[in-house]
Amino acid sequence: MSLATGIAIYLTIWWTALFAILPLGARSHAEAGIEVPGGGDPSSPVEPRLKRKFITTTWVSAILFALLWLTLHLHLVRLPSFPGPH
Repeated sequence: MSLATGIAIYLTIWWTALFAILPLGARSHAEAGIEVPGGGDPSSPVEPRLKRKFITTTWVSAILFALLWLTLHLHLVRLPSFPGPH
């Protein structure tokens, strides 16, 4: 796996993990019983804690990427060889 391929795969894993982690632990204004200021959406989160979720996403992505890299490096799963450009 080249460096560019590794970075592309890691970023894909990171974005996928982010969208899986974002709703975890989120409470909406409606669930918290708080009135939404200024006509905002009642389903918007009260405290999104994005920094914490970005850090969690980074760790989860690093672990998943390491497992993928080990799987490919140790030849536990072989990917098909695609013909190059002619």
